[in-house]
This record gives sequence, C-alpha cells and structure tokens, in this order.
Amino acid sequence: MRAWNRAKLLWGYLNGHAVLRGLPVEYIVETTAKCNLYCPMCPRETHKQPKADMADAVFERLVRESGRSAEHMMLIGLGEPFMDRAIFDRIEYCEQHDISTLLSTNGTFLDEPTARRVLASRLQHITLSFDGMSKETFEYYRKGARFEKVRDNFVRFARLKQELGAKVQVVVQMVRMEGNAHETDEFVRYWSQVPGVDQVRIKEDETNLMRPDAGHEARDWKHPCHYLWRGPMYVKQDGNVYPCCQSYMLDGKPVGNLERDSLTGIWNSLEMQRMRRLHSEGRAGEIDICARCCTTIPHPWLVVGSLLLHGKTVRRFLPWVERMIYFARLPRRWLNPPKRQTPPSGLVQIETRPASAETRTR
Repeated sequence: MRAWNRAKLLWGYLNGHAVLRGLPVEYIVETTAKCNLYCPMCPRETHKQPKADMADAVFERLVRESGRSAEHMMLIGLGEPFMDRAIFDRIEYCEQHDISTLLSTNGTFLDEPTARRVLASRLQHITLSFDGMSKETFEYYRKGARFEKVRDNFVRFARLKQELGAKVQVVVQMVRMEGNAHETDEFVRYWSQVPGVDQVRIKEDETNLMRPDAGHEARDWKHPCHYLWRGPMYVKQDGNVYPCCQSYMLDGKPVGNLERDSLTGIWNSLEMQRMRRLHSEGRAGEIDICARCCTTIPHPWLVVGSLLLHGKTVRRFLPWVERMIYFARLPRRWLNPPKRQTPPSGLVQIETRPASAETRTR
C-alpha cells in the first residue's frame, strides 16, 4: 500500500499534477508547543506559542487517516518533545500503525531514567541539538540551558545506547551561525569520539530570524519543491496544517485544520493546488512564502529517489547525500540553497563509523 502511494505521488510530481491521488509520505507533527528555553534563532521569538500539547483526538485522527500511506513522522515543532507527557504513547501509537518516528531534543530533560525509557521505546531516530562547544556560545544560543548538564546528558545517552545495543539512530547536530562557526571543528572532533553517536552533523540555519534577507530568487525555481508532492506537511499543536514548516514560520496561512477537515481534503485543498500549479510552471517565486524560504531545493532526481524508497530509508540516506554534495562528490546543483546569504564554506556530515576517520583527515 505504501509503495503504491509513493508511486501515485511520483506520477503526480513528474507530471506536475495539482490534484494528487496519494497522501504525504512524511509529516512534521508538533505534539507540544511548550518549551523551557529561549533561543534567538527560534521562531518562538517572533511567533508566540501557547503552553499546550496537541489533543489526543487530533493526533490519533492524523495517524488513523494517514496510517496506510504515512511512513515517517517527525514528532517535533516549536516545542520540546519531552515536555509532552504523552510523547511515549504517541511513539507507540505510530508504531502500532507501522509509522517510524523521529524527534529532536534540547537535552535538558534527558536524564538517565528518561534516556533508558527512550532507548526502550520504538523511536527510530533522535537528533541531539547542541549549538556550541564552549559554555559561553552554547548558553547564548540556548538560553535557560546549562552547557555541562546538556553535554553530560547527551554523552550518557549515547553511551547507554551503545551499552544496551539499542537500534535508535543518534545524531548530534549543531546549527551553524555567526557566533558558533568557529567551533565547528572542535564540535566534530569531540562528538565523533563519543560511543553510540551514529552521525555528527553541522547544518545551516534554515530560519529567517538570523538572516532576514535570505530567500530564493525567481530563477532558483527551475524545479518544483518536493514538499508539495511528497511532504513533510507541518501539523501544528492546534491541528492547523501547513504545506511545510517554513510556511508557518513565514506567516503563511494554514491550508486546513484536522479538527474539521479530512486529511485528503487538506492535501488537495484549493491553496495546495494553486501552489503546485505555480511550482510546476516555474513561477514559485510569485508565492511570497516560497520566495522568502530558506530551505534548500533538491534536484528532481533526488526527489524521484525519495519516492522510490521508503521514508525511513530516505531519512537515513539524506545526511549521506548532503555530505557527498558538500564534499563535491556529487554536483552542487543537486541541492540548491537560498542565494541571498553568505555562501557556506562547506557543511559537514560525518558518520562516526567507517566514514569518520576519512572525514577527519580532510
């Protein structure tokens, strides 16, 4: 059923269809809007969030309606997942519907009991966010967190994963910004040596808060954005649904709400059809949120590949593809970043297994 769903999406993408017969492969699901930190690069600084979790009825409806087509759900958003008291129940509910799950954490709640509970769950991927290798830098970008506590929580979690033989994929990630760029080498060296860490990742900031002039020029839109044909769609804590996470952060309007609209109706709403038509015609720059978007546009061949493979597999391959491109082993045009910004000096994607030694010699 899922392979057939992907085939229908692929047919629609290749032919530029505005109405799709399949449903998204992936979703970003904000199970909570609560967070205990204040970070200057986070859209929470400009978009006030309620101290609330997603209603069980909304989450369960999403999983039920997408259960025969969804392959991957990222249980993240503008909140800290471990502030959602139902997060482990939600992971299990997805597993019951054969949907793999991912979450990202700031690490402040990842004490040993929570770490053991995560490792005993069916979670398949976790990103440990750590935006600095000095106390001063880290605590500037993660206001309210203590450098030593979060570092120790992450190290313990990774080592426990190694000791217990848990299968969850562990990625330690830094978002590179002006104030922490000088610490990337040390970040890579340190986390590459921690047992249990599968990947060390340095990525660019994909919000406009720190780079208000970033975005895509009209000529960038030679190829349509995969979000509109494949997903992930972004489901907010209140049930509002957006074409992608960027559309919410750029003040776009929701295309539906799961409390009143069916998932199929939302996916093929008039606004989604309008956006697909403009993207297919190479006119995506006429859409305000797309023109100001900071997300990289993948080459159609990468989109095709992402629809030929299961979403869980794609999530595991994505860092490898990024690493190959940024180290110039694949053409850079395969990932088209926004233009109105300082060009990156080279992103880092490192697997701490066989690839790490090779990468450290570069």
